[in-house]
Amino acid sequence: MPIYNAPVSDLQFLLQDVFKVTQSDIPGYADLERDFTGAVLDEAGKLASGVLAPLNFSGDREGCRIEGTEVFTPKGFKEAFEALKEGGWNGLDLPEEYGGQNLPYLLATAVGEIMVSANMAFNMYQGLTHGAISAILAAGTEEQKATYLPKMTSLEWTGTMNLTEPHAGTDLGMIRTKAEPQADGSYKITGTKIFISAGEHDMAENIIHLVLAKAPGGGEGTKGISLFIVPKFLVNADGSLGARNGVTVGNIEEKMGIHGNATCVMNYDGATGWLLGELHKGMKHMFVMMNEARVGVGLQGYAQAAAAYQNAVVYATERLQGRAVTGKANPEGPADPLIVHPDIRRALMDQKSFVEGARAFTLWAATLLDRTHRLGDKDAEGLVSLLTPVIKGFQTDKGFESAVQAQQIYGGHGYIEEQGMSQFVRDARIAMIYEGANGIQALDLVGRKLASDGGKNVMAFFDLVKAECKAHEGDDRMKPFTEALKAASKQLQAAGMYFMQNGMANPNAALSGSYDFMHLTGHVCLGLMWTRMAKAATEALEAGTVDPAFAEAKIATGRYYMARHLPACAMHLARIESGAGTVMALSADQF
Repeated sequence: MPIYNAPVSDLQFLLQDVFKVTQSDIPGYADLERDFTGAVLDEAGKLASGVLAPLNFSGDREGCRIEGTEVFTPKGFKEAFEALKEGGWNGLDLPEEYGGQNLPYLLATAVGEIMVSANMAFNMYQGLTHGAISAILAAGTEEQKATYLPKMTSLEWTGTMNLTEPHAGTDLGMIRTKAEPQADGSYKITGTKIFISAGEHDMAENIIHLVLAKAPGGGEGTKGISLFIVPKFLVNADGSLGARNGVTVGNIEEKMGIHGNATCVMNYDGATGWLLGELHKGMKHMFVMMNEARVGVGLQGYAQAAAAYQNAVVYATERLQGRAVTGKANPEGPADPLIVHPDIRRALMDQKSFVEGARAFTLWAATLLDRTHRLGDKDAEGLVSLLTPVIKGFQTDKGFESAVQAQQIYGGHGYIEEQGMSQFVRDARIAMIYEGANGIQALDLVGRKLASDGGKNVMAFFDLVKAECKAHEGDDRMKPFTEALKAASKQLQAAGMYFMQNGMANPNAALSGSYDFMHLTGHVCLGLMWTRMAKAATEALEAGTVDPAFAEAKIATGRYYMARHLPACAMHLARIESGAGTVMALSADQF
């Protein structure tokens, strides 16, 4: 069975040495002292390795089951959910007035990685609830907040998001679920939703569904969509549970992975719902939840890779196969460990450099979200909006790729289910699809985000990269980082210029290159993170505030990423500049 240990040292390095949280002007960051964050991360690590990780393997094998209209989670999940509730983990960054602890989203993100790496399917029950809470916080009335948020924060009640229908996935303007207004101000919701994660289960007293539906007078397309709160059990005026609502589970989807999470078909048969936010403005309100979810899914991408990598390292150091080409490394044994072989080292370094870079990128995004919400910083909001599709799309693509590499280290044993490596691959695969498939993320980046605010946000990003390189001028130790980052940034700017020059006359020229642009941007972002981490590691090493072996490994891993992965930017630029001709050459009937 796979193992998992929380990367507390690496998370602490990012919080304290790279982002220097206690020196930040963001409210609440001054309280994130090293001992405090270390204690929180240690406790999260104990729960993850001692409770959640052992259930990951068994939960995958057992899966969820449906009996009539009841859904049952795998053995041990209910007890683990109780432990999650007792620890108050869901409320870490939520408002104190609803039972939360009001700590920065940054710390909640660091804890989130630990939970997701340990058991992604299990963590989704809490993760979807957190997203639903965010939507209600942003759009709900004071009465709705008081009714739902305290018990959702405590996880007595959980939450979901209901978007997709059998005929309507990405194109939500096609949804058919109807909302009929009632005399008392409520609505009757009728329709079928599919792919609803945590849609029904046995771990909470109530489930609060957020449902997109069309109310009369909204018109066609997404402009006619509204968002509704539809609880599994109606809630009485005193907060107690009333009658069962007209919402039932129709089936559990049989999936490739995340078997421990109940992905449901949900039937709404005149269910009572209440409008959340403005009528016909449901997409705007749902995107509060969607944007948080997309950052969370980007985290899932690298968190699965991180767990798979940990196990691949153990296997590579223990499994004896072949001899080192430079001479026996294990002369007393029948063979040398796998890790002596250069190609195994390459695969492990690919994984390590991606995981650590993506971890830094995601936590940096969390600081931008904290700056947005706690300081009202519009520049930070614009920057994180620009980068959200990159966090989701690039990191889940590369996370899946890294999980496959970890499985490959095991050879044939990686293909055998009892080793558990297959699960990391299968679980990571969904992150490339849900919350907006990665092709959609690329289209969003190129089609919407680049031009938003007149290009202000992307120019701010280029200025930020330029300033980072300039800050290290004259420091020869930083040249492997700054020179590679400069080159990659120029290639990213050249790609953007190509879109500007060709996209208006031929939109296909831009959209054919959108996926490459997303990956090009992702590499530049990780290059920026590695430059910052290398400088922080160098300074910490000189100050004697970090384990020398840790700092030296960090710098060497960063050099690897800059030397072996940043050159991919040139490939992505060449593909972009090749235009749409070869992409669009065939007619539909020639495929």
